[in-house]
Amino acid sequence: MIIAAAYIRVSDERQDEYSPDSQLKLIREYAEKNNACVPDEYVFFDDGISAKSSKKRVEFNRMIAMAKEKSPPFSAIFVWKFSRFARNQEESIVFKSLLKKNHVDVVSISEPVVDGVFGSLIERIIEWMDEYYLIRLSGEVKRGMTEKAGRGEAMCHPAFGYSLIDGKYVPNEAEAPVITKIFTDFVNGKGEREIAQELGNQGVRTHRGNKPDNRLIDYILHNPVYIGKIRWSTDGKAASKRDYANENIMIVDGSHEPIISMDLWNKAQERLRQQKAMYGNRQRKEQPVDWMLKGLVRCSCCGATLTRSQTACPSMQCHNYSKGSCHTSHSLSIRKANDAVISGLEQAVKSLNFNFAPRKITEEEKKVDYDALIAKEKDKLKRCKKAYQNGIDTLEEYAKNKKEINSSINFLEKAKIKSAADNRQAVDKTLYAEKVANITEMIKSASVSEKAKNQALRTIIAYIVYDKANSELAIYFYV
Repeated sequence: MIIAAAYIRVSDERQDEYSPDSQLKLIREYAEKNNACVPDEYVFFDDGISAKSSKKRVEFNRMIAMAKEKSPPFSAIFVWKFSRFARNQEESIVFKSLLKKNHVDVVSISEPVVDGVFGSLIERIIEWMDEYYLIRLSGEVKRGMTEKAGRGEAMCHPAFGYSLIDGKYVPNEAEAPVITKIFTDFVNGKGEREIAQELGNQGVRTHRGNKPDNRLIDYILHNPVYIGKIRWSTDGKAASKRDYANENIMIVDGSHEPIISMDLWNKAQERLRQQKAMYGNRQRKEQPVDWMLKGLVRCSCCGATLTRSQTACPSMQCHNYSKGSCHTSHSLSIRKANDAVISGLEQAVKSLNFNFAPRKITEEEKKVDYDALIAKEKDKLKRCKKAYQNGIDTLEEYAKNKKEINSSINFLEKAKIKSAADNRQAVDKTLYAEKVANITEMIKSASVSEKAKNQALRTIIAYIVYDKANSELAIYFYV
């Protein structure tokens, strides 16, 4: 009598003909008829796991590890069908070859194959058909999900603020006001970290029972579900990586009720864009700022930010030099740097000579066709008017929809103007000089906090380059 293992798998699609218990029952009946024994300790079961890859199949990998031992405890692996073992033909061949070298066979109890070359050919054909089925199923599922998203239907578990009732997102009475508060507080100047801390202190918890953090607040602020939209990543990756400008992301009108107004959403998106322009992607916006030029001064050799050095005399040093990757010291007294920057601002105001930093067009801006978006919104406006004229919508509904669409059109038109190529020539230097002069007077005041000075400078300064060799600080202004 041979000792065999049983491998049972239920796919994540749950479309199997037999349940796990039924599979095991059939395997034991087969073993009894073929002079084999399947001990309970050698029954391996993966529940809800696809066979497309072996990486996530814990029990499968444990079984393979035991089968690879110098003296494996079983000499065969019984499966209901070869598709339970693997749907990826390449992986199937690799694992079966590896097991065969250790004298362990994989046997399908419902797909008997004859010995010899012809039997191996039949087995390869079965494996090919299993893999073809998986590829076809994957394509059908993706197509179905994309069509569902195109209809504006619920695609996944509800975002914070919503409940899923009868397959539709419905505002949650307890959570929806929190969403409104998040957007309102952000638009009114609060930071993401500050908002998260306040909500946590008030007892607000996520759907998983965790305290809110700044990443959650950032995700909420970028999520168009709150204005009645459905966002769906056709490649299944872009949204999870928070690559909101990815070409594989589709955003369509949903069938659910929005929680916030289009006007509030547009204001929040504008502030997010301003923050991205002022701080970039990696600088921390809400860490305690204890010196005026924090995050603004760069090394002329490697471009890294100068960070505060822990010395008796407050100074800054190239971050990469501190780590050893930059070989030129850029040590600079913070007091001297402050004086030099104030002097440079005063000189720029006097001469009206502002060295504007080249405006970078983001990948998001490159992909946005504002004319097409504006045309789409205007088309919506026409349909709304037609719906009112045909008696489908009431006057109140038409007025509400018209207001939101006009707000969206106004926002898009402003964004189009703002994203136009190099608009530096349109800057009124006299007015800009007044702004710089006001900020200069502000940062010279001893009563203003260092954090407030830093934030004020970020509204006019893109970055400052420190050239140690020539003892120069070059200020690049931000439009």
